[in-house]
Amino acid sequence: MIEQDTIRLLRECDAGIKMGVASIDEVLDYVENGQLRKTLVECRDEHMKLKHKIQELLQEYHDEGKEPNPMAKSMSWIKTNVKLVMKESDQTIAELMTDGCNMGVKSLNRFLNQYKAADEKSKAITKKLSDLEEKLTVDIRKFL
Repeated sequence: MIEQDTIRLLRECDAGIKMGVASIDEVLDYVENGQLRKTLVECRDEHMKLKHKIQELLQEYHDEGKEPNPMAKSMSWIKTNVKLVMKESDQTIAELMTDGCNMGVKSLNRFLNQYKAADEKSKAITKKLSDLEEKLTVDIRKFL
């Protein structure tokens, strides 16, 4: 049970990181404010560091990870592009990122509760990822 929950939790983190990094990459070309750009790039870089740790752990379990849900990814892409076409601004980007982070934090906490038997290392990574998402929402509030 511990191994199964650990793998499942790591997979969900893997998919979430991929979704978050893709979302940041989608909006970077539209960012005007240098501080917002720097904040997003730093957050993306931290996500990538966690992604590498997660992939190392998944390899120990002979697992390849998980891709984000194609429907969720498509809906996110549509929402992002429609909102940016309607109002291309740093405020719109901050709103989109805040919404995405809030969904990520909610999902990560749901997975922590769902996969209670996961090992402490994977739980710690999940909490660190959740903290990164929460930090980003705080850091970009001034752009809302």
